[in-house]
Formats: sequence, structure tokens, C-alpha cells
Amino acid sequence: MIAVLKRGATKADEKKVIELIEEAGFSAHPDTGAETTIVGVVGVAPEKKVNLKEKLQVMSCVDKVVVISDPYKLTSWNFKQDKTVIDLGDGVKVGGNELTVMAGPCSVENEEQMLETARVVKEAGAKILRGGAFKPRTSPYSFQGLGEEGLKLLAKAREETGLKVITELMDIEHIDVVCKYTDIIQIGARNMQNYALLKEIGKLDKPVMLKRGMAATIKEWLLAAEYVMNEGNHQVILCERGVRTFGEETRNTMDLSSIPLVQQLSHLPVIADPSHGTGRWELVIPVARAAAAVGADGIMVEVHPHPENALSDGPQSLKPDNFRLLMDELSAITNSLKSFRSREKKIAYE
Repeated sequence: MIAVLKRGATKADEKKVIELIEEAGFSAHPDTGAETTIVGVVGVAPEKKVNLKEKLQVMSCVDKVVVISDPYKLTSWNFKQDKTVIDLGDGVKVGGNELTVMAGPCSVENEEQMLETARVVKEAGAKILRGGAFKPRTSPYSFQGLGEEGLKLLAKAREETGLKVITELMDIEHIDVVCKYTDIIQIGARNMQNYALLKEIGKLDKPVMLKRGMAATIKEWLLAAEYVMNEGNHQVILCERGVRTFGEETRNTMDLSSIPLVQQLSHLPVIADPSHGTGRWELVIPVARAAAAVGADGIMVEVHPHPENALSDGPQSLKPDNFRLLMDELSAITNSLKSFRSREKKIAYE
């Protein structure tokens, strides 16, 4: 349920609405748009919600009260009037008018590898450096990451290049140390439905990128984001990284249709990860092009100066020259699409 305040409603009016909602035992999630303010009401007491709706409707500052039937509330367009844009500072945004590229190695291996990769992706035009310090691996005998030492190397690369940093958080016990070094917390596919972790992330004032689970439906993906937002953190980015199917030629099946579909359902930015979506470096560039063409807000790819020696995911990592080629092609695609995107989105959301 949402309460739409009248134009001209003051902060004092908004405070009264929030107090009424919270006194009734629900959580309030205000969102101020360009013209009006919406206050989302979240809770699990239907009988109380009917009574609350009536009380809200008679408030002089409330224009209307709308009951949302969708299972996801805070992630939907019903809750928010404007598209969510994650502002990381220094002009770096995810969800704005520009395609944001995140690039770097699967795993942070050593200082030389990390700094060399950071310089390459920075020069080519990437805005965010990716790299795993804690790695969830299928086999317990595979490289598991450098831990905090890897985080320190990411921070050093950020200091030298000015790139923002994204890295994966795997466990609640690592929250403090990961938050100390990263600009965006990545929640991987295996943890998409780790609800205890999602709730803790929701209590932070830190952007979160939530990858789609290997077998997750769109509904399950959006409800996972709902767990984060329901705790108060609305800085959520969604990442399509492919789903598990019967195909064996690629690591996953990249569901490009999910990108425009989710953008019709949700105000959250959606990026694509063709490295994990395909598992093959020679497919990364064409699938990234396709993701940009269907309207992705960003692209995340793995880049390694020497993929043949990578400790993880070498077969799906781009070499520096191929990454530069990708950036040139993405620039050409996004420039050609700019004149059409606003019109397409208007049609999609009507």
C-alpha cells in the first residue's frame, strides 16, 4: 500500500503520515519525487491495513491511498515515481543516462595483476573496478581468494586510478571488513536467497548489487531485492548473469529478455554480466553488445592481463586489447541508441 501526498505537502505533513503508519505497526518508506511524495506501507497484518487505509484517506495532506497487489512492493514502479539512480560520487552513477561499465579480474591475485588491470580498464573508459577478495568456489580445493589482503589491493588500485570498487560479500561475519574497502557490495548468485545476509545488508548505507540466482525467477529476484529494501537500504542494483539450463556449450544461458522486462516492473537499475552469462571470452563481446542494445544500465565483465594464468575464470576473461574493442563497440551502440531510449521507455511504462 502507498499513500500519495498532495502537491505542496510539507515535511511536517510527511512526518505525520509516517508516524501514523509506524504507530499502526507498519514500516514507512518515503520517496520524494519531482512533483509529489509517496510513502510506502509495508507489513503483514491485513486486518490492520484496512483500518490504516481509512485513517490515511481522511488526512488532509493525503491525495490518495493505493493498494499494491504485486508481491514486490518497494521494488515496483508503484512505489517510486522516478528511476533509481545510484550515485557513487565523483560523477559515477549507475542507472543514469550513461552506460556504466564495471571491469576487472574474477579474483584479486597479487598487486601487479590488480594494478595493471585497473590501469587498463580505467584508460579504456570503465568507471568501476571489480575484483573478488572472498571467492565462492564450487570445489573446496579451488582458490578461495586473498581475503582482507585482496581488499587492500583493491583499495590501492582505487587510490591510484580513481575507479570505484565493487567486490563480493559472502558472509555476515565479513560485513565490516568488506564495507571498509568497497564502494558497492556485490551479493553473488549463490547468496541471492540468503535472507539473513540480505537483511543485514539492508541495514547499511552502502550500494548493493544483487545478482540473479542460477535458477531464480524474475519474481524471486525482485523479492530478494525487497528483503534489502525493506530494511531501509534502497540503493540496490540488479545484475542479470544468466540462468542454469540444459545447455552445456555455455556456462549459463544469458537471459537478455529479463533486462527490459525487469525495467518495466521495477525502478531499480539493471546491469548485465556476459562473462558469467556465457563462460566463454569469445562470446562476451557480442552478448555485451546485445545487453546494451536491449537497454541495460551497465555492463560487468571480467578482464585479466594474462587469462591463461588466472587463478579463476580465465576462460571467460577478456584480454586488455579485447576489452578496449568492447568499449569502442559499446560507445558506438549507446550513442546510436540515445535518441530512441527516452521514447522507448515512455512506451514501456505507459
